[in-house]
Amino acid sequence: MSTTNLFSPFSLKTLNLKNRIVMAPMTRSFSPNGIPTDKVATYYQKRAEGEAGLILSEGTVIDRPSSSNDGNVPHFYGDEALKGWKKVIDKVHAGGGQMGPQIWHMGIMDNHHSGWVPPVPFEGPSGLNRPDFNNGNTMSEKDIEDTIIAFGKAAADAKRLGFDTIEIHGAHGYLIDQFFRAETNLRTDIYGGKTLKERNRFAVEVVKEIRKQVGNDFAVIMRFSQFKPSDYNYKLAKTPQELDAWLTPLVDAGVDILHCSQRRFWEPEFEKSDLNFAGWAKKVTGAATITVGSVGLSGDFFGAFAGESSEPASLDELTRRFDRGDFDLVAVGRPLLSDPNWTAKIKSGKMDQLVGFSKEALAELILE
Repeated sequence: MSTTNLFSPFSLKTLNLKNRIVMAPMTRSFSPNGIPTDKVATYYQKRAEGEAGLILSEGTVIDRPSSSNDGNVPHFYGDEALKGWKKVIDKVHAGGGQMGPQIWHMGIMDNHHSGWVPPVPFEGPSGLNRPDFNNGNTMSEKDIEDTIIAFGKAAADAKRLGFDTIEIHGAHGYLIDQFFRAETNLRTDIYGGKTLKERNRFAVEVVKEIRKQVGNDFAVIMRFSQFKPSDYNYKLAKTPQELDAWLTPLVDAGVDILHCSQRRFWEPEFEKSDLNFAGWAKKVTGAATITVGSVGLSGDFFGAFAGESSEPASLDELTRRFDRGDFDLVAVGRPLLSDPNWTAKIKSGKMDQLVGFSKEALAELILE
């Protein structure tokens, strides 16, 4: 099938993209003491020059003492880190691209294999990263309020530095997702509850604060996942009605684009329909969506961490779903991590020049 439609423009508020290809956020841990280096800036510039329509940065943490479990994950606060991010966005713009930082709080985490620990204990809704795994403190209401403000400050700084959008990380078992999940949010105050709609409150307040800080015309993206790293079959929303009750309040609060993370984009989200997560999110909310999950490769991302290699795969099924109108944008992870020119090669039909992915690519910033 033709990929021509993937190279049509897309515009929404501050986003004016030349195509529908999004570089997915991928943790790289190449920012010592949380400060992005010149090489990090060049890494993103090369993807812009390779014609990725939109670049979403690796997760970059907000100004909370234990928002990170890794000393080499970038910060999105502090003069030196923000100077580094200014270099990044200036280089991406010089390369003809648009970009947003993914702003992040990890919540309750496992201790990092390096032995690095934050200066204070991890924090989360109930001290839990997953059922029966307590590795931090339960947040007070003051902690929650300060965290909401820190998300807003990061978004305001992104706009001030010249970024074109921001993405809120609400997926994959991190802080916001820990509030969504019944097993990790045992609170009895206004930020807890028996239903997903009730446990949505923290995320809604984060979105409202960000919208307050950046204004109505700045594009805001939010990333979600049903699965958890500790449970690939987990579903927060078990029906389309529950999905509506979860996502629509976030769209109403100010999210413009829903980034719907799946391990494999072709897998249906609910029975009796082949719509994937992004397809259902668009159907129930009417908002623009991004699909993601093993696009262009034979294996999934978590297999890559286990040392599995992947080969280039057909885009026919992706194109079929896109042409049907299931989603608006397509996020690509490992192919762009391995090859900054992946998008340009797809556009020009140079499929024979595509490269696969191996775990070695995780250990460096590939520039050529």
